[in-house]
Amino acid sequence: MDSAGSAVLVRVADPARDAERVAEIYRYYVEDTDISFEEEAPSIDEMRGRMEAVLAWTPWLVAVESESDHVIGYAYASRHRERAGYRWSVDISVYIDRSWHRRGVGRALYAELIPILRRQGMVNVYAGIAVPNPGSVGLHESLGMKQVALYEGVGFKFGTWPDVAWFALRINEPTAKPAEPIPFPELTPPG
Repeated sequence: MDSAGSAVLVRVADPARDAERVAEIYRYYVEDTDISFEEEAPSIDEMRGRMEAVLAWTPWLVAVESESDHVIGYAYASRHRERAGYRWSVDISVYIDRSWHRRGVGRALYAELIPILRRQGMVNVYAGIAVPNPGSVGLHESLGMKQVALYEGVGFKFGTWPDVAWFALRINEPTAKPAEPIPFPELTPPG
């Protein structure tokens, strides 16, 4: 529930149904901020492809207004790196419609996303945040994430060289012989 009293629900994204709205939300971050280092906003088709690729391995969730199913934000996890030894680690991202900032949507998305990743057998969760960005830093710290690195001047956008702070959270203890992570489509629902 947000502060205005509207119920917010979180569900698995449907690329065919949600790609247009997800692309619209993300467009602001690409075109008007240095939060994303992309310089051109992805098309609806490109976003649909990205969503499908993520969903083949990890979750992509959307937050919707319960009465209208209107997408107001999204969060997903993607491979931390492509090499096989990194398969127990993921990067998480969250993007919220500007009119819904600071209303608990990001927290609601992560409250669903992280338990799914834990059930998949992931061990480490990382988030790269272009700084300064106190809202995003605060959200990630509220999850128990700790800053583990700062890439100074790592990207160039809008005439500046923003830093990226990297945050980490251990969600499962590593073992000497870890079970293979369960791809998201093969994960059995809880209960």
